Amino acid sequence: MKPRTTITDLQKRKRQGKKIVMVTAYDATFARIVEEAGIDVILVGDSLGMVVQGKEDTLSVTMEEMLYHTRMVASVAKKSLVIADMPFLSYQGNIDDAIQNAGRFLQCGAAAVKLEGSVVVLDRMSAMVEFGIPVMAHLGMTPQSVHQLGGYRIQARSQSAVDQLIEDAKAVESAGVFAVVLEAIPADAAEQVAASVAIPTIGIGAGAACDGQVLVLYDLLGLFDVFVPKFVKQYAHLKTSSIKALRQFRRDVESGKFPSGRESYD
Repeated sequence: MKPRTTITDLQKRKRQGKKIVMVTAYDATFARIVEEAGIDVILVGDSLGMVVQGKEDTLSVTMEEMLYHTRMVASVAKKSLVIADMPFLSYQGNIDDAIQNAGRFLQCGAAAVKLEGSVVVLDRMSAMVEFGIPVMAHLGMTPQSVHQLGGYRIQARSQSAVDQLIEDAKAVESAGVFAVVLEAIPADAAEQVAASVAIPTIGIGAGAACDGQVLVLYDLLGLFDVFVPKFVKQYAHLKTSSIKALRQFRRDVESGKFPSGRESYD
């Protein structure tokens, strides 16, 4: 059996130039499928607010909901590294509360947590790391700041913004984070950031120069099509095939073809 992926494995991959593969998952069934596919990292993302709960953004996702989904994923993930998103307002308050909330995810089976933002949460990141809680940072387009950013917009368009992004990446690295997600930034900006830090960079809409890539599972499987960003590649179209299967089931029930003798007990 393949040994469980660790944080040191990810850092080693950056040094070796080997790409890191990360996918979101929110329940046990999909976590098993993701692991069987050999994915390195499972992110229990607060994106579940949109793709599972049907909300317009991630802001209403609660700690209890994130803990519930993390528990399901971690209960079956034996090889992938499990990282949990800390939801909005779970770490923006005082440091003690932020540390306690982060620790609850580790108690649920996650190996690390992910926080959005840089300067304003540096003290929380460093405090978590000091208490033995591994932290992944998230820079660029940060969905929990969607209103402040004026919507889901590409970030770091100017060189001054790129320079600031580089400084932010260096700052979170100094705070002790083991990796950083870069979302919705130009490919050349991501390349500059990746070259400026020793920790792995994981891109989502950030070009090919990042040390790894992450996609939302429902996006790459073609299950969620309410909004499909430019950076999404649909590797399957499971919504279409699911509707086809359900319609066939409906027809079989209505016509009396299901259940047949094969699906019935003697």
